[in-house]
Amino acid sequence: MASRTGVPPLIPLREIVRVEQSTLDRSIYHKNLLPVTYVIGDVAGVIESPVYAILKMNQQIKKLDARQFIPGFSGVTNPGTPASLLPSRIQIYNAKQPFTDQYPAIKWDGEWQITIEVFRDLGLAFGAVLVLIYILMVGWFRSFITPFIVMTVIPFSLIGILPTHGVLGAFFTATSMIGFMAGAGIVVRNSIILVDFIEMRLAQGKPLAEAVVEAGLVRFRPIMLTAMAVVVGAAVILFDPIFQGLAISLMAGSVVSMFIAPLTVPLLYYLVFNKQGAKTCLSS
Repeated sequence: MASRTGVPPLIPLREIVRVEQSTLDRSIYHKNLLPVTYVIGDVAGVIESPVYAILKMNQQIKKLDARQFIPGFSGVTNPGTPASLLPSRIQIYNAKQPFTDQYPAIKWDGEWQITIEVFRDLGLAFGAVLVLIYILMVGWFRSFITPFIVMTVIPFSLIGILPTHGVLGAFFTATSMIGFMAGAGIVVRNSIILVDFIEMRLAQGKPLAEAVVEAGLVRFRPIMLTAMAVVVGAAVILFDPIFQGLAISLMAGSVVSMFIAPLTVPLLYYLVFNKQGAKTCLSS
């Protein structure tokens, strides 16, 4: 019924609504036939990567006594199971599920598990690529030792990659790992240039000592030009929030290998083959 002004009268809400208080049914979650409780959170603030946040939380979780979370624990949970046999620490799982629900455990999932799987798969792929590169160089140089000399400088690129991440305040992410793998190809290419030049000079009849010194001097310029080209190309994505690690790895790895490769590869080549030549002379 409308009022004289044409506006419907206001009706209190309590006259048409009945308020009842009740408890909602609790959702029960299972995964792989085991009861689980999901705790969801996002990483924000200064620490953008979940790796560092979860590592810190793991340190605090290890300080907890797992037995206090077992229902009805009072020294013995089940007949014949003394408290000394119960796990005192909460089990932490990353890539697999807990095997039992009798004891409390934590399974990190989401972005953390994706990070672990990415680094695991990249590591396996990188190892397979290194084996393939070694096989190819064995066929090219017809030697089992020379490919080792060529590939020795690959780990040395981390000398520049890791400190550079720290100086720039960047996290070592999956893109950083990809940059390290891509930079390994550049490092191997520089080493091949040096070894190939040494063997070319040896074929021309020059002594080993003179050949290795000349290789480091003559081949430094093309190695430097390659490193500078990588630095200029990677500088475009240096401040990108996603691909910054890729740029840092490429730039730092190339610059460090520019100085290490012309020194390390000829020196190792000389030490190995000079010793082999001495042994050959003694045996003859």
